[in-house]
This record gives sequence, C-alpha cells and structure tokens, in this order.
Amino acid sequence: MNVLVVNAGSSSLKYQLFDTNTETVFAKGICERIGTEGSAIEHKHLLKNLKCEEARPLKNHADAMKLVVEKLLDSTYGCIASMDEIEAVGHRVVHGGAFFSESVLLTDEVLEKLRLCHDFAPLHTPAHIQGIEGCLAVMPDKPQVLVFDTAFHQTMAPEAFMYALPYELYRDYGVRRYGAHGTSHRFVAGEMARILGRTEGTKIVTCHIGNGSSISAVKDGKVMDTSMGFTPLAGVEMGTRCGDIDPAIVPFMMEKLNLTTEGVNQLMNKKSGFLGVTEGYSSDSRDLEKAIGEGPSNPHYEQSNLAVNILKLQIKKYIGAYTAEMNGLDAVVFTAGIGENNPHLREIVCEDMDYFGIKINKELNAKMLRQSNIVKLSTDDSKVAVYLIPTNEELVIARDTEALVSAARK
Repeated sequence: MNVLVVNAGSSSLKYQLFDTNTETVFAKGICERIGTEGSAIEHKHLLKNLKCEEARPLKNHADAMKLVVEKLLDSTYGCIASMDEIEAVGHRVVHGGAFFSESVLLTDEVLEKLRLCHDFAPLHTPAHIQGIEGCLAVMPDKPQVLVFDTAFHQTMAPEAFMYALPYELYRDYGVRRYGAHGTSHRFVAGEMARILGRTEGTKIVTCHIGNGSSISAVKDGKVMDTSMGFTPLAGVEMGTRCGDIDPAIVPFMMEKLNLTTEGVNQLMNKKSGFLGVTEGYSSDSRDLEKAIGEGPSNPHYEQSNLAVNILKLQIKKYIGAYTAEMNGLDAVVFTAGIGENNPHLREIVCEDMDYFGIKINKELNAKMLRQSNIVKLSTDDSKVAVYLIPTNEELVIARDTEALVSAARK
C-alpha cells in the first residue's frame, strides 16, 4: 500500500511517501514558512536521488498539500503517475489526551475529540488539525489515520500517571502524566524485543535523547512509566527545556524576576536546558561536545561539561529507577538525534553501571555516529544488552495506517 505520511507543524508540513509492502520511501520533503513570506518546498525523489527547491506562496496547509501533490506527480521529480496511487494518509499527532490509546481512522467524531486536546498541546494540536483539513481539501476521498505520540504510554497504571494533586484536577481537567515520543519508544522497544526473541518477559529502558528527550520503562512490550509528564517539559534536561525541577522554583522566579506566567513558561521551555546551563552558548549537543573535546582552553568548556554531566546523571537515575520498577533489566536502547550520534554521552551514561550488569564496548561505541543500522554496543559479558537503534516514527505511522485501512476494507 502506498501511504503518504504527514507531520504538520504550525508553519511547516513534512511528508514521506511509503510503499508499505517493501517499506521503501519513494519521496520526502518539507513545506516551510506556511502562512508567512518566504514560503517554499524542499522535495526529494529518493529512488532517483533528485532534489528540488521552490519558493511558492502558501497561505495555509491546504495550499501546502496541493504543492506536495504537485511535486509527487511532477514528470521529473515525481514518483507516482496519478493520485490513485496514494491509497491512504497517515498523520503524526503529538497529543491524544486520554481519548486515544491507539491509532484511529479519522471520522468526524475523532476530529472533534482531537479538538478537545488543544489545551494539552496548544502549539501542536491546531497545526495537526490544519494539516488534516488540508489533506481533506486536496484528497477528500482518501482514508486518513491519526497516530498519537501519547498513545503508547496509555498502558501506565494510575500510580504511574497520577500526580499527588487534588483529584478534581485530574477528574475535571485531565491533569496527569501523558508522556511523549511514544511512537519512537514503541518502534525501538519493538525492535529490541525482536532482537531478544520475545516480547513477554522483557524489561527494556528506551532512551529517546534529542533536542527533546524522554525515557521509558517498557515491560512485556507495554509502557510502565515514562519521564515526560503532563507536557513535554518534564523529565530530563533538554536543549532548551529544564526538565524536572522543584515546583516551588516557579513562584520564586516569578517574584524575583518579575515574570508573568507566559514569561516563566518561556524561561523553562526556551531558555533553560543546555542553553541555560551554558549561559546562552548553545542548545546543540554538538557544540557542547566540541567545547568539551577542546578542553579547558575553550571558554565554554566548564559549563558545557556541566550541562552534559547533568544529563548523564539524570539518565542514570532513570535507568536505575526503572530497573527497580520493572524488577529487572534486559536491555537499554539509545535512539534519536543525540542518542544515536553522541558516543561520549552513551559512554558516560553506561560507565560505572557494573552493579546493573551494564558494560559497553567503548571502542565500538566511539565509532558509532550517523549510523543507519542497529548496533549492539554492549560487551559479550554484559548481563544487560545495550543497543543503538535508529528510530523511525514515520514507518510506524505508515504501518498503522496500512493496518487500519486494510482492516476497514474487509
């Protein structure tokens, strides 16, 4: 089945066209600056290794989808002869609230429930709806499937997802732990279970470490716990996000810095993490690693080293806590931009973890970056498997889309 996977942001629309029979990606691209000046598309035909870039006014996501279809049908850069070759559309959706515990076919009722998720992801939900409506405008007869980042985490028990706040906040407003990056955690945990040869009885910690980071405890193929919370601000230190802090710091900052609620929200989401600890030097792990590699002669060495060590310690804590929660550990998986491409962080997370049975092959690990294949990083005598598994959220979306559309046709 040919499935068009769409990931709509507030001013962008990413896409990939899959053949799910072979799991081949025919084409991919992105429309940027939708609704503003300078809007454009970058489109790649992967099988022909062709690329084109074109500036085009894009008033909304419907305009963007029209341009995507135009490029997919283009005589030079296209990969299909007619719209009939696109059989379904799969959408990435950041937050499904408590409504969605699995991927669903789009209906009017589903769309109305998605609108109710606005408050949980106010930056993302309107963009997703715009992307969906853009696809409906251009391809009204194509079945569409929504795949939720939060869905994989819906298996958590109440004691894992509830906060010790007045219960009416949960009952009336849905305040609870939802998690994020669920599609990525689901993919790499599934790959790890395949490597282990079973799903039942497995105890896996998946570390999705990137500009946004989250860690999950996956037992028997189901999430027991995850580090992100009511929003993607919670958990470990990130590029510009602070992760977990003492909540009393919030009113303290508001008073001392004379901040509004929006101001403190911006501080925690946009000015903290790597960027905050390095005093504005960088939110990019690559810059921090460069400073660390150059040593004390680099003026940013000390703060960069501190920022990375904060994240190292936090990941270690989560591995330890989740091992206790699952009563054991079979494997640790590193994935996402930093997890896949930062050997130094993987090494310092895994060192001094002998008590847990974790031993990493430092020489092999040091060579593993920009890697597209699954790599075993643990030594042969390690009691816990440590793997680098490149994530593929788009493939999960394509697979779910094919499964739901095929089932609906029967």
